[in-house]
Amino acid sequence: MKLRITVISALLSVTAMAHSQEPGPVISESSTLTIEQCRDLALNNNKNLRRGAMEVRAAGYQKDEAFAAYLPSIDFAGGYMYNQKQLSMFDSDQLLPIKTFNLEKQGYEFNLVKNPMTGEPVTVNGQPVPEQVAYLPKEALTYDIHNVFFGAVTLTQPIFMGGKIVAMNKITGYAEELAKSKLNNSARDVVYAVDAAYWQVVSLKAKQTLAQSYVNLLDTLSHHVALMIREGVATKSDQLTVDVKLNSARIDLTKVDNGLVLSRMALAQLCGLPIDTQFTLADEGAENITAPVVNGDDPIDMQAVYDRRYDLRQLELGVKIYEQKANVARSEMMPNLALVGAYSFSNPNLYDGFKKRFNGQFSVGAMLTIPIWHWGGNYNKYRAAKAQTEAMRMELENARELIDLQVRQASYKSDEALRTRRMTEINLAKADENLHSADVGFSNGVMTLDNVMEAQTAWLKAHSEDIDARIDVYLCDVYLSKVLGTLDYSVPSTSR
Repeated sequence: MKLRITVISALLSVTAMAHSQEPGPVISESSTLTIEQCRDLALNNNKNLRRGAMEVRAAGYQKDEAFAAYLPSIDFAGGYMYNQKQLSMFDSDQLLPIKTFNLEKQGYEFNLVKNPMTGEPVTVNGQPVPEQVAYLPKEALTYDIHNVFFGAVTLTQPIFMGGKIVAMNKITGYAEELAKSKLNNSARDVVYAVDAAYWQVVSLKAKQTLAQSYVNLLDTLSHHVALMIREGVATKSDQLTVDVKLNSARIDLTKVDNGLVLSRMALAQLCGLPIDTQFTLADEGAENITAPVVNGDDPIDMQAVYDRRYDLRQLELGVKIYEQKANVARSEMMPNLALVGAYSFSNPNLYDGFKKRFNGQFSVGAMLTIPIWHWGGNYNKYRAAKAQTEAMRMELENARELIDLQVRQASYKSDEALRTRRMTEINLAKADENLHSADVGFSNGVMTLDNVMEAQTAWLKAHSEDIDARIDVYLCDVYLSKVLGTLDYSVPSTSR
């Protein structure tokens, strides 16, 4: 029986989805939620969407960080150092020879001690002895550097970095768009899941009413058979047959009741509500579920579909990101030029004979780095990035083909759901008429109990298939909107 199969499948699927949830917005027991309200609750409370919104903000900050590389950077570095020993220019006192000017030779000469007998310079250990010397004590060139304070303020302005800065700015810009596309795609998935759960509840509510009606039919039939047994026109075997059928219907009703409870819990979880929240849906009490009008004959502009599909947009951005990564890898093989300025200071300082006071100087220069030979490492890195770009481009083309197939399948399935709904409406009318004829015939004694039970089973099947067909039209319509990229929704705020 299709009703029983549907209920069992609903129990299995919904039980897997249902789990505890943190408290959410307060919903009163008399609240009636429309499908739009369920969507809004899910979009505002879904933690994955909130995380996606934070990822969009993070991508925006990274974009600002990359832009800052265009601007000059100013840094300060300072420190303190204790040295155990002092700094001395000599290891001992020094005696320096003195030169005097020789008028005859027009130049300076050392005054040397000469032997009065020979007139030759006197030597000691093979070295001539100066007549006069300048005395330099060691202490005069000894400096106290026990406590040294130093610092520098530097300014660096990139001039040419091989295109790396431009590429990184493009990468972070694409990354921000990618984060937004992921957020929008996740929002569509949430809306689709909410719609599916919403119509699951509506379907099971309708089947609950149907199952209760079927139980009432069998209960009435059981009562009539009991009266017929008293009149002697029916047997206990007939009564047992009806009672077995009645018990089976009651079991199916219990399963539908449980499935409805679990489906409602699953919808509450998707909406960010506590799973025990009591609420009703705007469409679940309707006697007849009016299916939407879907026109599957309109031509589909696939290019417009490509433009609206965020998952395809993510792949397109991926291709662009890998292209810029290749540019970054190429920049490693190009010269880098930067302008550098600095003001450095220290205490003791080198500019005043190591006096214990701060003093410093400005300096300006340029720094050029030219890669010469890295054994093909940078070039292979560039080739790997180009290969990854081509792989991503192939994945993009494959995704477009899959989207073509997905759109066609969704369109055909939507058309099939419409045709099935029309057929179930015809079958429903026939099943109602057949049941009415069987009841009248059984009352007049021209039809047997088996005929009535067969008519009731056919009536149940027709009504169950009609409910499934109408709900399927809704689900196919939502799925078609999803694959076409026309599903309406609003994502959480990503403003910083």
